[in-house]
Amino acid sequence: MVFVKEEIEEDMSEPETWRIKHEEPETCGIKQEEPETGRIKHEEPGEFIEEIAEKEELRDEKKNHVKTGEKPCSQTKQKDLKKRGAKKSFPCTQCGRSLTSKYNFERHKKVHFREKPFTCDQCGKSFTKSLSFTNHMNIHTGEKTYQCSHCDKRFSQSTQLKTHEKIHTGEKPYQCSHCDKRFSQSRQLKKHNVIHTGEKLHTCDQCGKSFTQKVTLMSHIRVHTGEKPFTCNQCGKSFAHSANHKKHMNIHMDEKPYKCSHCDKRFSQSTYLKIHESIHAGEKPYQCDQCGKSFSCLSILKKHQKIHTGVREYMCFECDKMFTSASNLKLHERTHTGEKPYECSQCNKRFNKSGDLKTHERIHTGEKPYKCSQCDKRFIHSVHLKKHERIHFGVKPYQCSHCDKRFSQSAYVKIHQRIHTGEKPYKCSHCKKRFSNSGDLKIHERIHTGEKPYKCSHCDKRFSRSSSLRRHERIHTG
Repeated sequence: MVFVKEEIEEDMSEPETWRIKHEEPETCGIKQEEPETGRIKHEEPGEFIEEIAEKEELRDEKKNHVKTGEKPCSQTKQKDLKKRGAKKSFPCTQCGRSLTSKYNFERHKKVHFREKPFTCDQCGKSFTKSLSFTNHMNIHTGEKTYQCSHCDKRFSQSTQLKTHEKIHTGEKPYQCSHCDKRFSQSRQLKKHNVIHTGEKLHTCDQCGKSFTQKVTLMSHIRVHTGEKPFTCNQCGKSFAHSANHKKHMNIHMDEKPYKCSHCDKRFSQSTYLKIHESIHAGEKPYQCDQCGKSFSCLSILKKHQKIHTGVREYMCFECDKMFTSASNLKLHERTHTGEKPYECSQCNKRFNKSGDLKTHERIHTGEKPYKCSQCDKRFIHSVHLKKHERIHFGVKPYQCSHCDKRFSQSAYVKIHQRIHTGEKPYKCSHCKKRFSNSGDLKIHERIHTGEKPYKCSHCDKRFSRSSSLRRHERIHTG
């Protein structure tokens, strides 16, 4: 004999009525469920036993009502027992997040306490997940098992392949909620959203600089620590950022897959190609809000803006000198180390900047790619062209802070200002004489060395100064 609940549809607020019915036993008309075995592998054994015990307690409670003829458990009591029999919640004390199983809770805790049980025996880097560790090991082995079906490019991870294939398909499933811009990757959308929100949640505890992404902060911290975890397996050179390491590797492979559609120039990176193509288009979409100057590249604008803000977060550990960019710091560090990695193939002269080498090689080739728009004069370097064009336009943007005198070049202002300050930073290595600019020092030192680099084209006479040569040549030319 069991109690069977009669449902009164007309008035749900009335007390529940029960009638006796002689049929096969059921418990409270509630379906008895089998224990959920599918979840055992995700939870601790003790936890699962407790859950079974609570379910049995719930069934025993129902049976007692049947035997004694009492009114079965009230709805409140039933709900209370069901709650006790429901999934457990494991709240994280660090971030407030709740996990449904002890296994997932223990795994989540590693995020906060930085437990990294999987360590690479090649470079010592540690990981929280075995999958991340396996993906990392492919960097050392060079294994790239995933091949693009559209081109021959291969990848070490399936996620990298999926991301790459969107280039071929043109798929951009992630749309910005603030504007109509679309992206092929969710992380690109997140990065873009910061433009609208302006959030910078990640702050450096060394210098106070804030960043929109944690990965950018971690990368920035290496400026302070001097850490360079990415090492080239070809020449042993180390880098602070993986992106710079990848760029460097292209030097060894001489790989330049990106070709300009306007000329035959090729590039190792797509970003370099975009910057180059803006030269053909004449585009300069990035404008400085301080002085109105426009730039073809956002990174160049950011570097320029530091002139106005005075921010210098990159410090040399040898002399404590500060710089606005990591690239400027690297160039400066070569003055301490004496490193000159770029060698001329014609005369074996070495340079500490790749740009200086390119400019130097034009001496051998005679190439002068920069032509003045006002006259037919041509120049080896774009900087020389800009300086020259100021003669035509009469532009003198650099003013002395001590007087009203203006100059067409910043170098001329610096030299001029030393008249006011009395500074003479250039000292002769042969005597105690000092000079306000390096050019005067070079001319002076020729007195000691006897060097006369300027030779007359009409006779064999030589001079230590170009002005003296020009004066002499007038004798021949009249």
